[in-house]
Amino acid sequence: MTELKTAAVILAAGHGTRMKSSRPKVMHEIGGRAMIAHVIDAAAELAPERMAVVIGDHAPAVGDFAKSIHDDIAVAIQSPPQGTAHAVMQALPALDGFSGAVLVLYADTPLVRPQTLKSLVKEVERGAAVAVLGFTPETPGAYGRLKLDDNGALAAIVEAKDARPEELAITLCNSGVMAIDAAFLQTRLKDVGNDNAKGEYYLTDIVALARSNGKSCAVVKGEADEVLGVNSRVELSQAEAVFQERMRIAAMEAGATLADPSTVYFSYDTRLGKDVCVGQHVVFGPGVTVADNAQIKPFSHLEGASVGEGASAGPFARLRPGAELRQGAKVGNFVEIKKAVIGDGAKVSHLTYIGDAEVGADANIGAGTITCNYDGYGKYRTIIGDGAFVGSNSSLVAPVTIGQGAYVGSGSVVTKDVAPGDLAIARGRQTAIKGWAARFHAKHKTSKKQD
Repeated sequence: MTELKTAAVILAAGHGTRMKSSRPKVMHEIGGRAMIAHVIDAAAELAPERMAVVIGDHAPAVGDFAKSIHDDIAVAIQSPPQGTAHAVMQALPALDGFSGAVLVLYADTPLVRPQTLKSLVKEVERGAAVAVLGFTPETPGAYGRLKLDDNGALAAIVEAKDARPEELAITLCNSGVMAIDAAFLQTRLKDVGNDNAKGEYYLTDIVALARSNGKSCAVVKGEADEVLGVNSRVELSQAEAVFQERMRIAAMEAGATLADPSTVYFSYDTRLGKDVCVGQHVVFGPGVTVADNAQIKPFSHLEGASVGEGASAGPFARLRPGAELRQGAKVGNFVEIKKAVIGDGAKVSHLTYIGDAEVGADANIGAGTITCNYDGYGKYRTIIGDGAFVGSNSSLVAPVTIGQGAYVGSGSVVTKDVAPGDLAIARGRQTAIKGWAARFHAKHKTSKKQD
């Protein structure tokens, strides 16, 4: 059997009024990525020949965002909204000349899996004019029911409000996601009518059209969590919970250890290597990669950072964008790293801020050290050489370089470069005043007795 080419039409024209947000609904994020981006990513896994997104004229930013993710995506506008079939109709020009299976997806249904979409396309390859993604919810409620014939093929989609009691007893429900043979869609979509209570053109009617033309229709059964639609912030949180559980399971199955999985939060692009250990209450923002055998200790927050093999961060570490921990590096408790490289085996153990800097291999940065990288107008770099030792409570005023193997005495404010192998002490000279403390105590004890 020849593998069919695919196209994807993503419906994103809804107003999302229940979100009560100035941001378009489909731009709200799951795992640090907009819902519509999740759907585009899932469709892209099938390498579609054509992609189109249908937006409303109230939200041009949605189309701009979609094109920023996928250069070749076409943008169609549905105005005013007149139902799902009408929305797909607006995308037909983008499918002109296309032959294959057309996936119809929803930008507010962000959890559908690429493998499920491939299964829908396979049904069209086998000869179905329409393949619908079905699921079995705990409470079918107002979902449309999928009626199967004696051969297990899809006979009809019955809306709940129109269903007879025996049809309402059907537990297999319509998700709205489907794959449609392109030739059938292009020739027969125009025949979908709007003779219904809302006066809208429903894509579900394409099943009846196919059956009336002697064509077969199929059902692919998916998991209920794949078709969770998001129309409110409560549903957004429910989708986030499903996403997080998927990511936790995937991380552990790939060889990472999560000490308390329910307290670890991932972004859509988090990558963990084998034998990585992640402690409790760790948050991975977007753009984090952790190599094999690294440790992320409890209560740490990482974003836009990379952690090298065998390196460790935390507890209570914050790795901001541009932080790079190389092999065996150690970043300890209450340390913040921003746009800085921590070299192989280097140690930044506690209570320290390193920003816009490069710390050489096997260097040691003492507690309370800060790189003073900002003067109110610009950011400047600090370079710390291999094997250098920076004493506790030091301030390194950038731009400044601490040479290889150099020492900085504790409590120093370093404003000039330190040559390799030198010791820099930049603080007031210690002075002892003989007997001062004894006289001070005696004076105050006498004064207290008189009071």
